[in-house]
Amino acid sequence: MNELPIVVTCTDRKTSPPEPGLRVRELPATDIRQRAAEWARRLHAAPGRRTALGELYQGDQWRRAAALTKAASGAGFTPRLYVASAGLGLQPVSSLAPSYAATFMPRHADSVASSSAQAAQWWGQLQRMEASRHLPQIAATAGQALVVLSETYAQAMHNDLVALAATGADVVLIGGASDVDGIVRMPANAALRQALGGTLTSLNVRMAASWLEHCTPGHLITPTAKERWSTWSSQVARTERYARQPMSDQAVIAFIRDVKGRYPDYSRTRLLRLLRDKGMACEQKRFADLYTSTIGPR
Repeated sequence: MNELPIVVTCTDRKTSPPEPGLRVRELPATDIRQRAAEWARRLHAAPGRRTALGELYQGDQWRRAAALTKAASGAGFTPRLYVASAGLGLQPVSSLAPSYAATFMPRHADSVASSSAQAAQWWGQLQRMEASRHLPQIAATAGQALVVLSETYAQAMHNDLVALAATGADVVLIGGASDVDGIVRMPANAALRQALGGTLTSLNVRMAASWLEHCTPGHLITPTAKERWSTWSSQVARTERYARQPMSDQAVIAFIRDVKGRYPDYSRTRLLRLLRDKGMACEQKRFADLYTSTIGPR
């Protein structure tokens, strides 16, 4: 059958607002273990609608992540898509869950941790929930896995990645935070964005799709595929130089109010990224000061 587990991260954009009580900011200010236990209890007890994860998340990054299954099928694999979530742990996309707000993104109102060590501890607690899947076991069963993680998620899941490498399965990590012995890693490379298209937000999943296109059919890792990838990426890499348009304070404030009015859960970091994706310029500290004066320190 040549099963290929594919792991991607969730997105903060969802098709419905979080259920009452399912925002991390609403948890009591206790230690990680107690907060995680309370979070698990709230997830289990949530009375609202439960949605398949494949339909809960939205946005360009998620559309591209879901499309990886098509790319994998075209490369000779039988894909199985899993989602790594700061609120749910590791789950297949067919799993049902209530809408929630939880992230590993630091300084976000719904961040589960204030450091990478705390994030790893939180992830460990999530993995003890009854419904959570375990990445090393999944990869060992299939003999291979394609893992697509941002830096923050890779830091939170570091222990899982080390255990994954120890299984001896063929594993490709796209993005990530650092190299892990026993895993073939392709770090996020912004110089490939022009060749792959899209925004930096979806760069990792686009790189993963391209890796599958360069694979020897039915084989995740081969010397020939590595050589093809290396040759292609070196040929198409282009360092981007941004020529963004400056904005007045009033224009930045208007942008913040407009986007926060439509998407109240968006973090300050996400707003700045959206602004820059539109070709506009604003220095990070200046944006932070304007955001705080407009929205408040949250």
